[in-house]
Amino acid sequence: MAHIIVVGNEKGGAGKSTVSMHVATALARLGHKVNALDLDLRQRTFGRYVENRKAFLASSGLDLPSPDAHELPEIDAAALKPGENIYDHRLSAAVATLEADSDFILIDCPGSHTRLSQVAHSLADTLITPLNDSFVDFDLLARIDASGDKILGPSVYSEMVWNARQLRAQAGLKPIDWVVVRNRMGAQRMVNKEKMERALKMLSKRVGFRIAPGFSERVIFRELFPRGLTLLDLKEIGVKQLNISNVAARQELRELLKTLNLPGVEVNI
Repeated sequence: MAHIIVVGNEKGGAGKSTVSMHVATALARLGHKVNALDLDLRQRTFGRYVENRKAFLASSGLDLPSPDAHELPEIDAAALKPGENIYDHRLSAAVATLEADSDFILIDCPGSHTRLSQVAHSLADTLITPLNDSFVDFDLLARIDASGDKILGPSVYSEMVWNARQLRAQAGLKPIDWVVVRNRMGAQRMVNKEKMERALKMLSKRVGFRIAPGFSERVIFRELFPRGLTLLDLKEIGVKQLNISNVAARQELRELLKTLNLPGVEVNI
């Protein structure tokens, strides 16, 4: 049975598609069969990333391990029963089709609250939530007092994850392993960074997630997208000597994969 990884955060610009592509490609490089769905039906950043990769590899004559991205199937609305949601059926049909041929199914959610995203969260065995290292983004998870030292209560996204957990419990499924990834972190040790660290640790105990190190802010990620490449592909395309920033970014990816602790995955990249 495929392990379902959902990458979700209702706020845009947190690096969801970058994390999705790097995790999916790393798993493919480790020999796993990875199928993927992009639920942002309008922007399709992750889907475009995979398309860019296919085009670049074809034009370069390269054959690199890659995830396979799929479109949601169309469903005949006339076949639905009263009260049934067409998006529920499109997503469940996609997952049912891919499950037999997948070790992992990765689902990249849009940076907004949608029905598709809601349903996807209830399917997650592992939920990855990239979070910019900012209290503006933290507000999506919880409300915090002016000092940044006291959690006042969970916010909309945490409540949605709680609802997804309830649905899984009712269906007799194992709990979601929720991992919040601190993304786009600055290199310097600043007061805001330390406050964020304390606040996340407090909240993790309250609502139940693990904290993982993500990617620092690096130009390389913006440069890789047009060719659909990841940090793991640089040597194959002729970059013989990685610079210090690239080496550090690859190490960040290794640490993220280790922290995710996905079943059957031995991190040796």
